[in-house]
Amino acid sequence: MRYGMFIHFGMSTFDGQELSLGDSPATLFAPDALDVDQWVCVARDAGMKYAVLTTKHVSGFCLWPTKQTDYHVGHSSCKTDVVEAFVRACEKRGIKPGLYYCSWDNHNRFGSLNWSDTTNLAFAYTTAAYREFQARQIYELLTQYGPIVETWIDIPHLLGREGRIIQYQQIAELQPDTVIMLNHGFGDGTQVKINDAWPTDIMAIERWLPSSHRGYNKWHQISDSKAAPQPYYIPGEVCDPIGYEWFHQDNDAPRSVMELVGMRSICRARGANLLLNVPPDRSGRIPQRHIDALMKTRTQFEKLC
Repeated sequence: MRYGMFIHFGMSTFDGQELSLGDSPATLFAPDALDVDQWVCVARDAGMKYAVLTTKHVSGFCLWPTKQTDYHVGHSSCKTDVVEAFVRACEKRGIKPGLYYCSWDNHNRFGSLNWSDTTNLAFAYTTAAYREFQARQIYELLTQYGPIVETWIDIPHLLGREGRIIQYQQIAELQPDTVIMLNHGFGDGTQVKINDAWPTDIMAIERWLPSSHRGYNKWHQISDSKAAPQPYYIPGEVCDPIGYEWFHQDNDAPRSVMELVGMRSICRARGANLLLNVPPDRSGRIPQRHIDALMKTRTQFEKLC
């Protein structure tokens, strides 16, 4: 699908912290002009084919009325099931919906040691109780809203090797046609991080571009047991913000059109998708300056290609 929209929206939009501590009241989530259809129309008009929404980020606040915690939109100042509105808008506008879910949760902890708690990230972990909580939430997301084109699991390192396998299998069973992303984080797409993000269908190339120096290759020889290495097809998906922040910040202007066209062109030339993050503001709408940048980028890109 080549080109999609990442949509970071949630408690971090309102408390101003990308890595929110999860201690803000649910009522702080208060978009006064929420327009999910606008997001999807912008994606369509920008030439994108799919969109991925952050259903739960580090704050632990959920954009759907989950039965697993009371930290969700149903207890906020805006009662809209944002996930439902997003998927329905995608269906209406011809965009494929994807859902993001973060395994690092500062609110629903269940005894886990998160990256907020330690300077040595290797020591962070989730408990069995948290992983069961995540599994129940993933079940809700993948059974209540219809077909999901991509299921994006962030910070999968915290699940542990066995936890990642169980999570992958659950997603594959619930939605056999979804593409499963276990985020690799920063990297140029040349190395599969077996100890952090395996198994996965695709590789996140976060805030980087696919390598040309070492050669970006979609095929990888992987040995995840005592068996001989096997070839796996794992294409890349670059994810990067239209500005420099994942969640909306008033002073975060979009990059130049030249840079955005360059990002899109390099991804296309090297055979990776570009999932460009375009965050709605605190009103619940994508700002006009971001829309203008996207439309100019489409015009200039189409002239080149």
